[in-house]
Amino acid sequence: MSAQQQSTVKSIILTNRMYAEIDEYLEKELMEAGYGGMELQKSPVGITIKVFVARPGLAIGRRGTGIKDITDRLASRFGIPNVQIAVEEIQKPELNPRVMAARIAQIVQRGTPFRRAVTWALNTIMAAGAMGAEISVNGKLRSDRAHGEKYRAGIVPKSGDTAARAVREATKDVLLKLGLYGIKVKIALKDAIPPEFALKEEVKQEEKKDGNTESK
Repeated sequence: MSAQQQSTVKSIILTNRMYAEIDEYLEKELMEAGYGGMELQKSPVGITIKVFVARPGLAIGRRGTGIKDITDRLASRFGIPNVQIAVEEIQKPELNPRVMAARIAQIVQRGTPFRRAVTWALNTIMAAGAMGAEISVNGKLRSDRAHGEKYRAGIVPKSGDTAARAVREATKDVLLKLGLYGIKVKIALKDAIPPEFALKEEVKQEEKKDGNTESK
């Protein structure tokens, strides 16, 4: 590998690391606002970070003071000049796996059993219009030994182009008295899949109608 290639690889690694650190920082700062992820956009004049939250009012704060404080602290911590944060509302938080994983974590921290919390989450996700959902929980659920459990509803593609297009996933760790638990949420979105099957069915119906007309 040439020196230029090594420099490029190093730059990519550093960029990805910074992205992950900023993402982790914003998740902590905007947890109460229902943080659902971010997009980082670079321009000649600086960096704009678009954050997606379920409750924009909590993120922005009164007269914008909340998001300004977060922006200032982020710029100071990561040494990023001319950084701006734009807040965008998540239209359907129930279909955002990151938001739902955080909600499950908050519910079990208040003392609700995992199974009840996961059942609630699955019902909420499906009621919001998801094609399917799968939630995995790993930790000391029923004994001293750690193990995992999976809960499913609807259809969640496992592989191929359909899975790549439709499935969104996120993980969340939560520390309870018995130890550390891992929560993984997968949500399959109907709108992310091209309506090929629907189109084929429509074509068949049209062909059938045309055939009936000709026979008459």
